[in-house]
Amino acid sequence: MAFGFFHRNEIPKNKQIQDLPLARIHPNRFQPRHAFSSESINELAQTLREEGLLQPIIVREDGEEYEIIAGERRFRAAQSLGWEKIPAIVNNLSDQQTASLALIENLQREDLNPIDEATAYENLMELNSLTQAQLAKDIGKSQSYVANKLRLLKLDPQIQEALASGAITARHGRALLALSSDQQKQALEQILSDKLNVKQTEELVAKLLEGPAKPKEKRKVFRMSHDMRVQINTIKEAVKLAKQSGIKVKVAEQKDGDEYSITIVMKDPAKKKAAKSKKPAVKKED
Repeated sequence: MAFGFFHRNEIPKNKQIQDLPLARIHPNRFQPRHAFSSESINELAQTLREEGLLQPIIVREDGEEYEIIAGERRFRAAQSLGWEKIPAIVNNLSDQQTASLALIENLQREDLNPIDEATAYENLMELNSLTQAQLAKDIGKSQSYVANKLRLLKLDPQIQEALASGAITARHGRALLALSSDQQKQALEQILSDKLNVKQTEELVAKLLEGPAKPKEKRKVFRMSHDMRVQINTIKEAVKLAKQSGIKVKVAEQKDGDEYSITIVMKDPAKKKAAKSKKPAVKKED
């Protein structure tokens, strides 16, 4: 198992607690949490003032200094109280173990924002050469949960910032994944200004994907003046008389904008009869 060391006690029996100077301790380079709640730190500092540090922090050697493996919130609270030293256990873990333990500690003690959590998962997979399925199993989450978190890292940085600050939820973020970067920013503005819930956000995304509605083409209406109507009726009467006289007539009308055309094709039946009469008679053979 990639994170087998999590199943041992966090404080190894062969490691003794030491009082280390806070000035020689620095935060974990793999710390998944980028923002610490000042309220949370103040509450912890109050506990330290009243009860002392019940659980030492864990560090590893880093040259002449020490890097925090677990306990950065405790370290920050002690700093706020002006402590010069803090109880600590030195445990020289590898980069992979340090990054993994930092994530597990944060997940167990206080929720990370969606982007910090997703970034931590991505780092864990890279450091430990894990698949999503393997990571999900090791941290006790479903694969779909891990996959949904990692998808948030595909969002535009501005959207990720809104997620990290709590301005929008992870469900809002997942709804925006179908949009382009510019569309995501456009949608974010409307979500914040109109205080859209997730369902309303999904409806907004659907509209943006459809694109702007195409203007309907106005049908040109042909308007005929009284004088033109009289002339056309006269032509139609003439065509009617021609048909009554036995002339074959074909009429085609066309309206195009402000133009009106009539095409008349006539065939003279008399010429057809004359052509038939000129044909030579066929002699019958005896």
